[in-house]
Amino acid sequence: MEAQHLHAKPHAEGEWSTGFCDCFSDCKNCCITCLCPCITFGQVADIVDRGTTSCGAAGALYTLIAVITGCGSIYSCFYRGKIRAQYNIRGDGCTDCLKHFCCELCALTQEYRELKHRGFDMSLGWAGNVERQQNQGGVAMGVPAFQGGMTR
Repeated sequence: MEAQHLHAKPHAEGEWSTGFCDCFSDCKNCCITCLCPCITFGQVADIVDRGTTSCGAAGALYTLIAVITGCGSIYSCFYRGKIRAQYNIRGDGCTDCLKHFCCELCALTQEYRELKHRGFDMSLGWAGNVERQQNQGGVAMGVPAFQGGMTR
């Protein structure tokens, strides 16, 4: 677990690294999320799912659900739980859903900032972060070192 935090900014264990309403601490992401939340959600999903869900596919599904139901948070709230599980952040599923339903944009930007503070370059996606880590020759930002074996 310690290796996951080598390049991360320090914060209290079990807590989010930024506050729920700290949206403007990253103005660029805040603006992107306000205009097109599917982009931020796609970036978060790509990292959280470790590349098994692409940014484009996750963003498109988020948009489709939002258009059909009027509520993209039906899908996005589950990723908050995945982030909490991966990084041992306190909370529960009910609170995750409430935060997404009450303020989807704050929830998405907090998740984006969390991954960014944990060392991910969100613009690179999972594959780009893995490649960056391999080029640096070490374990960083919670990306597992790849060993030989089967690939898809």
